[in-house]
Amino acid sequence: MADIIKLDDIRTSDDATPTRPKRRPDWIKVRAPSGETYEMVRGLMRGKELHTVCEEAMCPNIGECWGSGTATFLMMGDTCTRSCRFCDIKTGRPAPLDWQEPNRVAESVRSMNLRHVVITSVNRDERPDGGAPIFAMVIRRIRQVQPGCSIEVLIPDFKGKRDALQIVMDAQPEILNHNVETVPRLFKQVQPQDRYEWAEATLRHAKEMDPLVLTKSGIMVGLGETVDEVVEVMEDLAAWGVDILTIGQYLQPSKQHMPIDRYYTPDEFEQFKTIGAELGFKWVESGPLVRSSYHAEQQVRQLSQLNHFRLRDED
Repeated sequence: MADIIKLDDIRTSDDATPTRPKRRPDWIKVRAPSGETYEMVRGLMRGKELHTVCEEAMCPNIGECWGSGTATFLMMGDTCTRSCRFCDIKTGRPAPLDWQEPNRVAESVRSMNLRHVVITSVNRDERPDGGAPIFAMVIRRIRQVQPGCSIEVLIPDFKGKRDALQIVMDAQPEILNHNVETVPRLFKQVQPQDRYEWAEATLRHAKEMDPLVLTKSGIMVGLGETVDEVVEVMEDLAAWGVDILTIGQYLQPSKQHMPIDRYYTPDEFEQFKTIGAELGFKWVESGPLVRSSYHAEQQVRQLSQLNHFRLRDED
């Protein structure tokens, strides 16, 4: 069995504010990445020159997810046109789109024999369509080579452009995910090139374009928001028709990123889960190490059993 390790402690100076945590609590733990399946996934990504958000965003769950044979594919390169202060993906001028990338991703999905796949991307704001055709291409190609695999796309906001979103929705993913990330008051501080209104447009329009799609969104906590503000965002998401909600603790990737304001306790995450159920979400994944793709396959399978979900290629 892999050893349990704590993530690196975050230390602050002695004159740090009282609300700024000095150490990560004991409940923030991850398994050290190891094992045959983990190495298989890692080798597959390297061999096909693919990126994963698991690596690029330093996800704490990489050992668990790769060890179970799942991964979240990061498309359109490893360089983002935005500079969000919580994210460890590098910012800059990205390379031209690789139009063969959807084929390589689809072949990897088949090689891993996945029953559920999550596809995300960097922001490509230099393109009027934000790279939306790449999402449509990979959805259609996966359906060709791996029938029966449900497809979840975690998309950028495309600056709220309806035409770009329509390109993705026409390919009919089972789940359309866009993370709101934080509360409106902190938007410009946390993700300066994003707008809350763009997130709303993305999630609302997706439901209008395809009422059968499951929509999903996520929130990070620990950036300086209040509990009341988190609940207000949850209420907004419910009003926008979002079906699945994820809530997790923000973990600072480096000293150059936004500091952690505080750590929420497991009991507080359970309270968020209860509130989410009361608001009518079909599924709430809430916990310290929860990330957008965490337990995504389990969510889909259980929602299918509850008749909230159906594969598109069964239609």
